[in-house]
Amino acid sequence: MKGEEMTSLERVLTTLDHREPDRVPLFLPVTMHGAKELGMSIEEYFSKAENVVEGQLRLWKKYQNDCINATFYAPIEVEAWGGEVIFSADGPPNSGRPFIRDPHQIMDLEPPRVKETPCLLKVLKAITLLKERVGDEAPIIGIAVSPFSLPVMQMGFDKYFDLMYDQPSLFQQLMKINENFCVEWANAQLEAGATAIAYFDPVSSSTISSREMYLETGFEIAKRTIARIEGPTATHMASGRCLPILDDIAQTGTAIIGTSVLEDLTHMKTVCKNKLVVLGNLNGIEMRRWTPQQAETKVKEAIEKAGPGGGFILSDNHGEIPFQVPDEVLSAISTAVRRWGRYPIAVN
Repeated sequence: MKGEEMTSLERVLTTLDHREPDRVPLFLPVTMHGAKELGMSIEEYFSKAENVVEGQLRLWKKYQNDCINATFYAPIEVEAWGGEVIFSADGPPNSGRPFIRDPHQIMDLEPPRVKETPCLLKVLKAITLLKERVGDEAPIIGIAVSPFSLPVMQMGFDKYFDLMYDQPSLFQQLMKINENFCVEWANAQLEAGATAIAYFDPVSSSTISSREMYLETGFEIAKRTIARIEGPTATHMASGRCLPILDDIAQTGTAIIGTSVLEDLTHMKTVCKNKLVVLGNLNGIEMRRWTPQQAETKVKEAIEKAGPGGGFILSDNHGEIPFQVPDEVLSAISTAVRRWGRYPIAVN
């Protein structure tokens, strides 16, 4: 296919094979921007599957994105357990008060049944409708928070880390419950039409966990969980560093690693060669203040560092573009990829 215009799916599959496609793929996770497109509040936008479908399809065409993001919001998973979700006017929904307030609740905890839970069914409906509209033209990306990272929303950071160190038997019980939920949730999305699952695991990042801690916890949990997910996965640390554990992550069975803006793309690409596809690492926070010219410069720099040889997908570094990033900047990123990302790479 080299030298011809590929579909987004062909472009991504070639990249996953660590070969050069026609150009560098672009993943813009504009989860909330669909609300702007439809003139809705963020809460109203996420209230119906049809809204998300229409919003994501418009954004896909508008920015010539190489993926369709089927994500609603991260705390939809704790909403499924009966937890609280707090909506804001100009930012992502957040989890409210943790629903595990006493660690001993874990012994009686049962995961939600995915296909009987209204908020999760809404996501599955959106994925099915997107698949009907998109077919095999572009990958549809689902999301599952890792069993090791989900407890931050289930019980809060401090109580979770106390549990990990002081009550290992309850920690293991919570991991067992969460692993079963994560697998059922990921596989339901794949069954609905998702092409791959983004496995979000920020607690495993080197920003939060030491390598020794990761090998004892998040690593083993990821190996068990990813082995049971019936489709490809991309591991994302949601801005956290991962360079010290890249070789370990490659052993979990995942295909892609999301890269922090705090890590050098040239080094990342070298370490990941033929083992992991590098995804990243534009700074979404700074992106809110970029001019279109600055956006082009950042895109050029990223492509120059990680584009040659394939195995690179340009994206942000967090997994979600902030709501405040203006259309003109997102359009400039898209235009710059088409100008500077064609293979063979020549950005000088």
